Amino acid sequence: MEQSPTPTPNNSDNKKTESEKKNPFWFLAPVAVFILAKGKFVLSLLKFGKFGGAITSMVIFTGTYALMFPISFAIGLAVMIFIHEMGHVFAAKRKGLPVSAPVFIPFLGAFINMKRNPRDAVTEAYIAYGGPLIGTIGATLAFGLGYGLDYPVLYSVAYIGFFINLFNLVPIHPLDGGRISVAITRWLWVIGLVVGLGLVIYLRSIILGIFWVMFAYDLYKKFVQKKKSLSEERLVVSTQYYVSPDTFLQNLTYIPGENHQRDLIYTAFTELTGKHEGKTVVRARWDVIDFEEEMVIMSQAVINRVYAKVSHMGSETGDTSVCITVYIEYQEFENVKYYEVPSATRWKFGLAYSGLIIYLAIMMYLVHEQINLLM
Repeated sequence: MEQSPTPTPNNSDNKKTESEKKNPFWFLAPVAVFILAKGKFVLSLLKFGKFGGAITSMVIFTGTYALMFPISFAIGLAVMIFIHEMGHVFAAKRKGLPVSAPVFIPFLGAFINMKRNPRDAVTEAYIAYGGPLIGTIGATLAFGLGYGLDYPVLYSVAYIGFFINLFNLVPIHPLDGGRISVAITRWLWVIGLVVGLGLVIYLRSIILGIFWVMFAYDLYKKFVQKKKSLSEERLVVSTQYYVSPDTFLQNLTYIPGENHQRDLIYTAFTELTGKHEGKTVVRARWDVIDFEEEMVIMSQAVINRVYAKVSHMGSETGDTSVCITVYIEYQEFENVKYYEVPSATRWKFGLAYSGLIIYLAIMMYLVHEQINLLM
């Protein structure tokens, strides 16, 4: 993070003691001592349980920032990101989608792993919006606590919380704004390209620059390259399988000659869950020789034809194996119904999206002014 916390003013010893009593993180001091004293024991405990990885990564994340900033700010930053990610978890649970606990990565933030993808744009946008919404509520509470407890570090925590949530609303993938845009209008992605490039230049952020390049390339593939491939050519994938000549003889059929070609019976489907989620699985069969193989296309696809070509592979001993190359001709499929969103729903998301952006911008300004008063 490039945002630095506001340093605590130099006070007398008595005032400093008084300030420490107001520190809302005071109770974590004995916990930190216990972890240092019983580090191996605590880490062994964290290996167990559903949230073990999340807690471990959060501790490492906090410790990394504690090396550069006050411990209270490091904890506050981790809490802000945790609240944001739990907003996604809460929204996903409301939609019945299983998700993992948040995993923290220093200098990048945190993420959750969705075990099943949304099946429509409204669900995707709803889950994406949950993070910035709940995260904004958390940052607002931090600001209120800072004001009520007269604890300046919480102003910095609130400011970085507002910034994180506002930053995530930029309409580019993989940020939340890019996913919310699908329920409003995908033209926001064009705005995201311009705004994102401006932020890359202004913030000089390498990470954001990588995101921007990946997003721009993804748009090119989706709207330029894919359109060409759909209109001009069919895509082909192939896999080779080797069988013994006895396979044909045992099934009382002839051994095909060199370059023999035939269409195969096949079934194709897109997996909604499991290891091939979102991919097209093709099962091809050559019934006469009981040959059946499964092939996977890395996207949703419309299958045009499945066929096999035969070639004979010789060896030094004179034995010959039969090579069966299975070809799949297909076209990539885009589920246009995924992006079908009622007009009323588009307006609701649009108002909620723009309203949250305005609120976050105002709150960042107010917190910035409050910090200036303390300096």
